[in-house]
Formats: sequence, C-alpha cells, structure tokens
Amino acid sequence: MDNDILSLRNHLMNWLFTPLFVLWIFSTAAGYMATLNYANQPYDLALKERALSLAGQMNLGGQTYPDQASASGDRTFYAITTGEGRVIAGNAALPHRPVFQANRNEPVFSDGEFKGQKIRMVSLRYQTNPADSNSYALLQMAETIGKRQALTRGILGNIVIPQLLLIIMAGGAVWYALKRGLMPLEHLRQEVARRSRDDLSLLDEKKAPVEVQPLIEAVNDLLQRLKHVMESQKRFIADAAHQLRTPFAGLKTQAELALREADPALLRHALHQILASAERCSHLVNQLLSLARNEPGGHTYSSFAMLNLNRVAKETTMLWVPEALKKNIDLGFEGSRQVLPVRGDAIGLQEMIGNLLDNAIRYTPPGGTVTLRAGYEEGGAVLRIEDNGPGISEEHRGQVFERFYRILGSGQVGSGLGLAIVREVINLHEARISIGAGTDGKGTLVTVNFPHHSGI
Repeated sequence: MDNDILSLRNHLMNWLFTPLFVLWIFSTAAGYMATLNYANQPYDLALKERALSLAGQMNLGGQTYPDQASASGDRTFYAITTGEGRVIAGNAALPHRPVFQANRNEPVFSDGEFKGQKIRMVSLRYQTNPADSNSYALLQMAETIGKRQALTRGILGNIVIPQLLLIIMAGGAVWYALKRGLMPLEHLRQEVARRSRDDLSLLDEKKAPVEVQPLIEAVNDLLQRLKHVMESQKRFIADAAHQLRTPFAGLKTQAELALREADPALLRHALHQILASAERCSHLVNQLLSLARNEPGGHTYSSFAMLNLNRVAKETTMLWVPEALKKNIDLGFEGSRQVLPVRGDAIGLQEMIGNLLDNAIRYTPPGGTVTLRAGYEEGGAVLRIEDNGPGISEEHRGQVFERFYRILGSGQVGSGLGLAIVREVINLHEARISIGAGTDGKGTLVTVNFPHHSGI
C-alpha cells in the first residue's frame, strides 16, 4: 500500500488531535504566564510589607540586620544605600539598584540573581532632606523564589495534567466514535467483497450514513448502467448466434451442392445462389455490428458533434439512389433552406436514415415513390420519410422496432434488424420517432423529432 495514502480514520484523527495538541501547548504557555503573575502578587505584597517594616526601623541608627530565612527555606536579603550609593546597612553585594525618578516613592519590583540563586527584589525610595531632591535613601529587599516556584508548579500541575488527561480521554472517545461511525462503511465493504462477479444488484443505501448515501447512489447508478450493458451484450451474442447459424448453414449447403454439379449451367445457377446468400450474410453481419455499435454502452459520446442534419440527410439519400433505381422507385429529397443543428454522431445518423430508406425502398412496389424531407419545427429539427407502399397497420407499429420482428406475408427478405438499429440510434440521440399513414391514408410516414440545439 502506498504510504502517501492515508486512511479516512487516520485522516480524521490527525485533523482532530493536531489542533487539540496545539491548543494544549498554547494553553500551557498562557497558564504558566498567568500562574506566574498570580503567584507573584501575594509574595510581592509580603515582601513589600517586610521592606516597609524594615524602613520603619531605620531610626535605629546604624544597626544592621542579618540575612533572614523564612519557614519555607527561602532566604531574605536587604541593603540600605544613600543617594550617592554608599551602603548604610545590609549586604553591599545586593545587585540591581534601580535609578528612581524624582518624587517617585512607590515600590519597584524586579527580578535578578544573587549568590547563584534567583531572587525577587523590591526597592523603596525615601526622601531624607525635603529641601534637597538628591538627598534620599534607597531600601532594597530581596528573597529567593523557591516558594514562588513551588506554588507555580503546583498550580500548573493542577491545570496542565488534568488538561492532558482530558485530551487523552477525548482521544479515546474520538477513536471509539470514529470506529463505530465508520462501521457501516466496513459492513458495506464486506458486502461488496462477498459478492460474486456476476452479482450487479443494487447496494442498500438505507444502511449507510447520510454523508455516504450520495456515493452509494452513484455506485448504484454505475451498477445499473453496467447491468444494462452486460444484458445488451448477452442479448446481442444470443441474437447473433441464432441469426448467423441458419444463413451460414444454408451457404455451406449450397456450396456443397455446387461442388457436385457437373452441368455448367446448373453450376452457374448454384454460384449465383451462393453469391446471393453471401450478400445476405454480409448484410446481416453489418446490421448486427451496427446494432452492437449503437446499443447503450457500445457507443461513446466523445464522437458527438454539432451537425447539420439537412446535409447528413441529403448525403445519405444520394447513397441510396442506385438501390431505388434498381426497383424503378422515385427517391426524392426535400431539404430545408436553413441549417438544421443537431448534436450527434454522424455515422449513427447515417445508419438510421439509411435503414429507414432501405425499409421504404424494400417494401415499396416498383414504380412507387419515396421522399425524405428535412425541416425545422418548434422544438427542433424534424425528418420525415414517406412512401406509397402497403403501409404498416396500427397493430404492428409498436412491434416493428423489436429485434428480428418481421411482418408475415410481406414477401420481402430481411433480418428484422433495420428498425431495431433505428430505435437504438433514436434513443442514443434522445430523439422521438413515430409511425403513421402517408398522404391520403396510403403508404407509411415515419417522423423523427430531434431535441432543440443552438446553431452550428
């Protein structure tokens, strides 16, 4: 399996947990800053109070105060200096003596390091001579931050660890929910995997989630179309086997009889019979191939293009003039002065028109007329093929488009595939065909209506 292909479950897990992990990191950082700020406030207040208490004792002269240790183990340091920087009392090595602005007496807190330990320091400025602004004393008191760090770690532990546990629990819940949520897809996969290769029945979309139902509908549509294609192929193979068996058996029999003839005249007659049978076989094979080509699934819409139906009809009519002349039939074409735009397959349309003309010429008696008219009506282009032959009774008009159906007593040789090919081409082009009586109720009038298309 390609490593670049990610399962849907892993894909969803990544998209769910990556934001959660990033949010957890930001939450931890924000919690640390907030915890540090809130942890400093009470200890800063206590540090200031001790500094103020020490400042209240400054009238004790040059008395010094040793470093103090709190119950928590933190050490406290202090230094009292003059405005010139001379140390009056305390530890002279205490760092970070901020420069105070004039008339600024509020405490100033700062962080630093002293004797290898991190400290928190408060600085207080006291004016010693009101007449001289440069005459002041600076009291600095610092303490190590052990208890602050312990408080910060405690608060962070109570925030970060529960958040992490919640994320882990959420991960387990999400994983289980995804497993349960994707279970219908797994059942669907198993159902498809258990099917035989010939089983094209539709999938049950009711058992699938709403989000997957459009996919199931698309697959069912594909299965339905594939089923139609396979049925058409099976029907075509059965029809071809049935129809080809008889003429080729007759052709073989005639050839065997011709081999036995010694009389040149009879031999020549037998050869004519073989030629006629071969022509019928060739015609049948061509019609079977044409039928297979125009069946659903046997044709690709990539060959469709905008065509001028008037031109296609005229060119096809000219191809059938020699056949009409053999029976002394007047084959005419009445075209349109305007372009008749049709989107379709040129070869398929020629086969459709050719089969309609073939039927009309075949069943029209010698000396008759066959006319092909091309025009435009509201809704699209129209073709009409009219003849003055015997016509088709109403009871047969709905059946003549079935494969191998032939009207008994017509006296004509044929395979019964011509109008079946016409029907397939009509369906392929989403057109409509109807059969009626010709002028004055005589003959046959076939009308083909095409859907509207914009100009070429």
